[in-house]
Amino acid sequence: MSKQVSFRPSFKTVLKTSTVAGLAALMLATGIPAQVAQSFAEPVKVTAPQVASFGDVVDAVSPAVVSVRVQSDVKPVSDDSNGFGFNFGGRGFDELPDDHPLKRFFREFGGPDGGPRADRGPGQRQFGDKDGGKRKGHLRPTSQGSGFFISEDGYIVTNNHVVNDGAAFTIIMNDGTELDAKLVGKDSRTDLAVLKVDNKENRKFTYVTFADDSKVRVGDWVVAVGNPFGLGGTVTAGIISARGRDIGSGPYDDYLQIDAAVNRGNSGGPAFDLNGEVVGINTAIFSPSGGNVGIAFAIPASVAKDVVSDLMKDGKVDRGWLGVQIQPVTKDIAESLGLAEAQGALVVEPQAGSPGEKAGIKEGDVITALDGDTIKDPRDLAKRVAVVKPGTNVELSVWRNGKSETVKVEIARLEADKQASSEQQSAPDQQPSAQEELASLGISVTPSDDGSGVTVAAVDPDSDASDRGLKEGDRITSVNNQEIKSADDITKVIEQARKDGRSKALFQVETDNGSRFLALPIDQG
Repeated sequence: MSKQVSFRPSFKTVLKTSTVAGLAALMLATGIPAQVAQSFAEPVKVTAPQVASFGDVVDAVSPAVVSVRVQSDVKPVSDDSNGFGFNFGGRGFDELPDDHPLKRFFREFGGPDGGPRADRGPGQRQFGDKDGGKRKGHLRPTSQGSGFFISEDGYIVTNNHVVNDGAAFTIIMNDGTELDAKLVGKDSRTDLAVLKVDNKENRKFTYVTFADDSKVRVGDWVVAVGNPFGLGGTVTAGIISARGRDIGSGPYDDYLQIDAAVNRGNSGGPAFDLNGEVVGINTAIFSPSGGNVGIAFAIPASVAKDVVSDLMKDGKVDRGWLGVQIQPVTKDIAESLGLAEAQGALVVEPQAGSPGEKAGIKEGDVITALDGDTIKDPRDLAKRVAVVKPGTNVELSVWRNGKSETVKVEIARLEADKQASSEQQSAPDQQPSAQEELASLGISVTPSDDGSGVTVAAVDPDSDASDRGLKEGDRITSVNNQEIKSADDITKVIEQARKDGRSKALFQVETDNGSRFLALPIDQG
């Protein structure tokens, strides 16, 4: 009897068989694909926040920005009729000895101071002459910069240093059009100038306006458009880095500092806000290498607006003139004078015949306000006086002898040959005749030969006097606005100051560079 064996397939075997059968059925139903499609990942794409573009601003203002090409009348080295212009080792021809070979040569052949040869007729040229001794200069390109239209009839604003000494001016617009222009007026004190194109066709130009820069904040965007290195219309962008910068270019410095790329050739070009209004006029850069390092200075619109208006109207700028030499009031000086705050302008010296002198302003006065408006510093006073119409009476608040006084002044016109502050006069050399020690101040002094003040004979290098710049040979003319003639006079003034509770005394010092004030501690020793 045979034995029957039962066979049961494993689960794994069943799974394999089912999978194969399923694939076979699928292939029979759909057919075998001719090509198997490959799968790829999507490329990286980031949806970022939209950043504002300067394109709209640039499109709108570019037609108003121009390049300025300046030509000057290049004259011969000498304008003498004989055509010579030699410099013989720093000496003029007439200073050479009579037996000098050059003098003998020119006596023989004619030339400077030697006259023509006797056998040369009046119509013949001398050696070195051209055009009968009447040489003319030639117009040649000497500078280039930028500018912008400020009116539809063709007035253009640029820098004074761009057009200064120019004889002919050409304006190149952003479409390449070249137009001749003439100089309407310029102002060296603010480095501004105005040109006017020769608009024979009565074209209407795209122009821009000045912004209210009092609303401009540090950190605001600016767009600079100009002609760097003669490349033509170039746009850069940055922010306002600082306000009220004084770079020492003049008494009215009040620059905006921007970090937009500004280079040579950008001078006179505008810096726009995002509304397309001019917030500043690019004027100077700080650069150790001569190229852009992100520090540029622009004349603020508030300054340019009034100056440009005057230049367009009269070709010049009328400014008020007070006529006093001034310096800042430091914390030490304020303390020595009993002022509560270190602000105002300390009068070093009123100019002779100036409105300030006529009104009774004295050296040592501190001008603290003009018509009730507080004066922050000397630069603030200079700017406020400048905008006063000549002939106007103003009231100055003056701190004098420990109290405030009011002085009425009629502001005069600042002429071209006058300066906002007086010239500094050199003090005459003094010879010490005796030695008297002021050890508590770290100085020794001797009476001046002319009896005016005392001469500093020595300064302790470790003293406060030395730290504040007092040097041997300087002359002290007053202490706390009281004239002194000896060391004893200084001591008396200092003792009185100590009794008044002051810890510093104000010394007026004359040096080779002029007169100034400095405050020295008196509560030592």
